Amino acid sequence: MQIDFDAYARYSRPGPRYTSYPTALEFSERFTLADYEAALRSQAHETPLSLYFHMPFCRSACYFCGCNVLYTSKTDKMDRYIDYMAREMDILSHFVDTTRTVTQMHFGGGTPTYFSAAQLDTHYRNIRKHFANFAGDAEISCEIDPRFLTAEQLDVLVSNGCNRISYGVQDFDEHVQKVIHRIQPYEITANAVEMARKAGIGSINMDLIYGLPFQTLESFKRTLATALTLAPDRFAIFNYAHVPWIKKTMRKFDETTIPAPSVKLEILKFTHDFLTSHGYKMIGMDHYAKPGDELFRALEDGSLHRNFQGYTTKGGADLVGIGLTSIGEGAAHYAQNFKDMQPYEDAIDAGVLPYMRGVALTAEDRLRKHVIMSLMSNFAVDIRAVEAKFGINFAEHFAPNLANLRESLGEFVSISPARIDVTATGTLLIRNIAMCFDEYLRTGDKRFSKTV
Repeated sequence: MQIDFDAYARYSRPGPRYTSYPTALEFSERFTLADYEAALRSQAHETPLSLYFHMPFCRSACYFCGCNVLYTSKTDKMDRYIDYMAREMDILSHFVDTTRTVTQMHFGGGTPTYFSAAQLDTHYRNIRKHFANFAGDAEISCEIDPRFLTAEQLDVLVSNGCNRISYGVQDFDEHVQKVIHRIQPYEITANAVEMARKAGIGSINMDLIYGLPFQTLESFKRTLATALTLAPDRFAIFNYAHVPWIKKTMRKFDETTIPAPSVKLEILKFTHDFLTSHGYKMIGMDHYAKPGDELFRALEDGSLHRNFQGYTTKGGADLVGIGLTSIGEGAAHYAQNFKDMQPYEDAIDAGVLPYMRGVALTAEDRLRKHVIMSLMSNFAVDIRAVEAKFGINFAEHFAPNLANLRESLGEFVSISPARIDVTATGTLLIRNIAMCFDEYLRTGDKRFSKTV
């Protein structure tokens, strides 16, 4: 990639990450609890299930983190939470056909392994009580902070089918770790990787973040070289989302120490070149994997799917979110649970789903979601396939959008009557390109993290 970094930097603007379309900013109480219940009831038995469990607890704050997290050192709070998730599954069983095949399950956080081995075992038993029909090739994954991991926890995960784990690392530079309040020596991460390999985990992902305070191109080069010594199967290289108006901990950063967009682009380009030169391949936005990884097969057969957990091979499943602030996704809806513990518990105590807000997708939403997610996953849109699926004339329907794309980002795309293809350098601006098809950006004052 030959890049004029200063020129590229002018494209840095607030924009969605498109883990959903419409984005979570469009969720509202207009999509009611009754609407959500009806949507769950209408799902077909033949459609598989994907389960997401949010495990929100951490010991202390990582200042860069944008997740919904609760800080505690009290194990009784965590026992109580496991009990409430079990009760939530009881209520869900009245609306969801729990005999459907589960093809994917993911534990996110917070820090899922902040829960003890015994607590995780109880949680798994509760899940199996409600959802017993797991596919033989189900993807069962867990996010892990290497600072909170024991052999006993790994035994519980593996004995219950866990076959993928994702380690949060962010950066190996000691000064950056201190500033972001995430002290994690290399030895801790290396030990966690070795434990997972010995336990039989077949796929290990490592999360890194660029754009953190005091990062430089040279410091991130060292982080990448260090990470490579651990040979993870996948990398997720995220652009730091600075949203201090949402996360107060981010206000602790001196914003003058955050790398400029041109520096972040240099880091991103080096990361791409470095990982591809060491045998990894780029998958969608942010992600890299070794050849032979199932993400490639999903990319080739069109089953690669993007959701709130990133990229997955299990497209076509209905996602059910369980636990505090969890988000579910159906063919024509998104639904989110309460973000605060009290209303979450109050709803379950009343015997109703702890649903807070969501959105029903219109026919136009579903069309634009298809286009945007195709760009985000494949860096391309098969126009003829879209026309056949949705019964439209693409050029006519998206005339203003295509005009905007050609005018603002035309050098980064190739547009023909049959396809839209993003160029190699254009992949660095994929969020900007997808934004050209987002109808919701035209209305209201919406705040997002920067695209570059």
